[in-house]
Amino acid sequence: MLWSLFKILLFVALIVALAFGVQWLLSVSGEVLVTFNGQEYVLPPLMVVICALALMLALWVLFKLAGLLIAALRFINGDDTALGAYFDRNRERKGYDALSDSLIALASGEAREAAAKAQKAERYLQRPEVTTLLVAQASEAAGETARARDAWKELLAHDRTRFVGVRGLMRQKLEEGDTETAMKLAEKAFALKPRHVETQDTLLRLQARDENWDGARRVLTAKLKAGTLPKDVYKRREAVLSLADARDQLARGDTGKAHAEILEANRLSPELVPAAVLAARAHIEAGELRRASKVLRVARARTPHPDLAAAFADIDPAETPAARIKRFQPFLKVAPDAPETRMLDAELHLAAEDFPGARRALGKTWETHPTTRSLSLMAAIERGEGASEAVVRGWLAKALTASRGPQWVCDNCGTVHTDWLPVCTHCEAFDSLEWREVESGGSGTAALSSEMLPLLIGPSTAGIPEAETAAPASEPQDDDHPADTDATRREADPIETLPAGSSPPAPQDEAPTTAGTSRM
Repeated sequence: MLWSLFKILLFVALIVALAFGVQWLLSVSGEVLVTFNGQEYVLPPLMVVICALALMLALWVLFKLAGLLIAALRFINGDDTALGAYFDRNRERKGYDALSDSLIALASGEAREAAAKAQKAERYLQRPEVTTLLVAQASEAAGETARARDAWKELLAHDRTRFVGVRGLMRQKLEEGDTETAMKLAEKAFALKPRHVETQDTLLRLQARDENWDGARRVLTAKLKAGTLPKDVYKRREAVLSLADARDQLARGDTGKAHAEILEANRLSPELVPAAVLAARAHIEAGELRRASKVLRVARARTPHPDLAAAFADIDPAETPAARIKRFQPFLKVAPDAPETRMLDAELHLAAEDFPGARRALGKTWETHPTTRSLSLMAAIERGEGASEAVVRGWLAKALTASRGPQWVCDNCGTVHTDWLPVCTHCEAFDSLEWREVESGGSGTAALSSEMLPLLIGPSTAGIPEAETAAPASEPQDDDHPADTDATRREADPIETLPAGSSPPAPQDEAPTTAGTSRM
C-alpha cells in the first residue's frame, strides 16, 4: 500500500518537474545555430531538447533493425533458427525480468504483485516448473488458497515438479484440518521422495496420531536409513511404537503378541518407564521374579518413578510391611539421593506403622523439595505420632498449594498428562512426554489419591493391563497382612481431612484399612 502511494507521488512529481522544465525552456532567451550542408538552422532551446530525444529514439530503432537484419542474413545463409533465436532472446529477457521482479516482490512481502509478475513471466518463459511454483507460493502468501491450489495441481503434471505439488497440497490440507487427505498426500510424497526429512516427520506424526503403528515403523526405519535420525533416538521411538502397539493388542485380548511387543520395547529402551512396568508385570506373571526386579532397577536408575515402586511391590504382594522394607533396600540404593527414594522409604515405614522411622527416612525432603506428596507424608507422620489436629491440618494446607512434583509433561507444548501416552493429546507431537517437574505457569492436574502413597496397598490384580483394586474399609483384615492405618489412608488424599473440632485418634486405636491403586 505504501509502495503504491510512493509510486503515485513519484509519478506526480515527475510530471510537475517536466512541466516546470518545459516552462523554463520556453522562457529561456537565446537560440541554437546549427549549420548542416551549407545551410543554417536556428532552433529554440525547447526544439533542441526535442530533437535530441528524437535522435536517441532513432538510434535505438536503428540498432534493433540492425540486429533483425543480421538475423535475416543468417537465416538466408542457411541458419533456420536465426530469426527464432532473435525473438526468443527478447522474450526470455522480458520473462526473466518479470521473474526477477516477482521474486523481489515476494521477498518484500508484496504477494499480490509477486503473483502478477509470476504470471507475466509464465507467458514469456513458458516454464511452469519455475513460474507456476512462484505463482503458487505468491498466492499462498496473499491468502488466495484456491488460486494456489490450482497452481499446485498444475505442478502435478510434470515429473520434475510432482513432489513439490503434492507437498504443497499436503500443507494446504493440514492447514485446513483435513488430516485424512493430508495423510494420503503425505504417503504419496513419501513414495516419491523417501529421504525427504519434512515429509518423513509429517507422515510419522500423522500415522502416530491415527495409531497406525506399522506405518510409523516404516517411516522410522526410512529415517534411520537416510541418516536423519540418530540410532539411539531410533531405538527409543521404536520402543514407543512397540509399547503403543502392545497396548492395542492388550485391548483386543491378544496377550501373546502384546507380551512380545512389551519385552521388545523394554529391550530397545530399558529406561522407558511404562515399558519397564509392563515388562516387569509380564515377568511376574511368568514367575520370573528376578528378571522383573532387574527390569525395574534398570529403569529406576534413569527415572525414579512411583509406578516402578508399585510394580516392585507386586513381586511379592503378600509380604509383611517389615519384610517389604527389607526387600526394598537394594531397590532404594539404585537412586539414593533422589527425593522419590526418600518419599518411598518413608511410605514403607508408614505402612509398617514405624512413624519415627518414616520421619528419619523422609529427612528434610519436605523442605528441600516441597511437593504435595512430601508434605502429605509429613501430615501422615504427624498424625501417626499423635500430633494435634491443627498441626496435621497445617501440613495438609501446605500440600494443597504445593507443587505436584514430577509429572508427564509434553516437551513440545508443556501440557501435563496424568498418564504416559505415545502422542500428546494437545499438540499431537510424537514421543514428547517426559517425567519432570512442571515449569512455572504450566497447566494440568495431578492425581493425588493413588499417587501419594503407592505402596500402602494390598495385593494388586495380577496382569499386565491397567487395573485398579480397592478393599472396603469395613472388610476384616488378616493378622498376617497388616494394613495401613486410618491416618495414612486419609493422608493419601490431602483434600480429605477430619471434621472440624474432632481430635485425632491414637495410632494404636485406629481401625486398619487397605486401599490402593496400581496403574500404568
